[in-house]
Amino acid sequence: MGSTGSAKLSLPRRPYPFLHFFPCLESAGRNMRYLTLTFFLLGTLLIRINTDSQLVAAETETLHAGMGIMVGEVTTDSALVQLRLTAADELVDGDLPGATGYVRFVLAAWESPDQVLQTSRVIKADESHDYIARVKFKELKPGTKYLIQSQYAQLNQPFQQGPQAEFKTLPGADAAEPIKFTVVTGMNYSKFHGMTHLPPEEGKEPSELPEPFAGEDRELGYPALVAMQNEGLNFFVGTGDNVYYDHPKVPSAKTISEMRLKWHEQFVQPRFRDFFAKVPTYWEIDDHDYRVNDCDNTGDYHPTPAEGLRLMLEQLPYAEPGAEKPLTYRTHRVSKDLQIWLVENRLYRSPNDMPDGPEKTIWGAEQKAWLKRTLLESDASFKILISPTPMIGPDDAYKTDNHANTDGFQHERDEFFQWIKEHQLDEQGFYIMCGDRHWQYHSVFPNGIEEISCGALVDANARIGRSPGDPKSTDPEAKIKQPYNQTEESGGYVLVTVEPATGEHGPKLTFQWKDEHGTVLNTDVNER
Repeated sequence: MGSTGSAKLSLPRRPYPFLHFFPCLESAGRNMRYLTLTFFLLGTLLIRINTDSQLVAAETETLHAGMGIMVGEVTTDSALVQLRLTAADELVDGDLPGATGYVRFVLAAWESPDQVLQTSRVIKADESHDYIARVKFKELKPGTKYLIQSQYAQLNQPFQQGPQAEFKTLPGADAAEPIKFTVVTGMNYSKFHGMTHLPPEEGKEPSELPEPFAGEDRELGYPALVAMQNEGLNFFVGTGDNVYYDHPKVPSAKTISEMRLKWHEQFVQPRFRDFFAKVPTYWEIDDHDYRVNDCDNTGDYHPTPAEGLRLMLEQLPYAEPGAEKPLTYRTHRVSKDLQIWLVENRLYRSPNDMPDGPEKTIWGAEQKAWLKRTLLESDASFKILISPTPMIGPDDAYKTDNHANTDGFQHERDEFFQWIKEHQLDEQGFYIMCGDRHWQYHSVFPNGIEEISCGALVDANARIGRSPGDPKSTDPEAKIKQPYNQTEESGGYVLVTVEPATGEHGPKLTFQWKDEHGTVLNTDVNER
């Protein structure tokens, strides 16, 4: 990316941007006698001009950015930003068609939007990447607020202004600053919107299924997005099940175009567009947005593991385009008092039906070694492992796909927990947060390690969960303690707040479980 200093970006003003390269055509355009000839030549001439302000080859479709703009994977000195070019601003026959065009992004100072700091190269957005343009801005300042402006154009047309977003870089290890973020899962579009072709769930009567959202503002999207936007967040974490390829079951998404549709219908919702314009994001995927419910990497069906990975890296800002085998597990030192770990629970796992034991793994050897090494290296007051799936639960007894499941991956969980205890990390502000489960809870393992479940984002995807002592749970003997477990079905999110030390008080970590309207359901405060 080239730096432009403080100069304003100058957009082309000519109705035909490349005419000035051909004086004879430009003069002809001023003379009505040659106007017909000029248009004929313009329509047949194809010339590529490689500049940031001039684009070539005529196109007829109208450009939009129907899914807004998204900032992701913010660090102390970098951020990814992406935009999808579309042919409409809303769903057309159930999908949001893409449109070929060119995109560039402008980084500006928040306090002085006219002060351009960096301008990205011009990126062609086409079908090969679902018309998504993504860039990485580097050499940013820690703890600094920026404005991202987007511009897009058809070939042979001047750029027009697109949506803009704001974000703040992470303060980093030397800065004791307050931090707020939310953790969510279970954004089930079909249940929220009451898709009429959604079949009854196995073992349930239609009367037992949750009602879809009935508000007049349903077309705007999930109410929780408004509540979270009002929290004044530093960032947002989607832990997986961000879309559901296998909901509705008929028809489920099995082709690349069908899988892409799931992301289109999700992020075109106006409340998502508004939210992403204000709050940067970090993402994980789980079963429903990788393949199907409780999936592993076995089975000859679609989506395949390769297709799931392709869409994951295409639709979400994990890495800059062209990155060679980007790692989807990573850690971010947010501030002096906070470090988060985002783990990968689908790509490296053993088959679910493999007998549990030392060789069975969700994380894989390399990720596990990385996780242990980086945890030991951290001196953050609070260390939060954000997992797509639970490690403590309790969960449903019949399941086999996560660390809490009896016939799942408990051996890896127990070995990891023993390692945590050996290094006394549980006494150094270590916590687990998880998605996947459709209910909110706060669980404490017999050895004292704690897990916070964020529950489903929307009411229509929430359920009453399993409790310790439930014979249908993974903890029939009630060894797990639960300071909090939802007693009523409710969607929502967990708000995490980190406050620096003040006077005689050490740094403070607060978890707040909230419903989809932002009402506090439970609070847990921890001080170091």
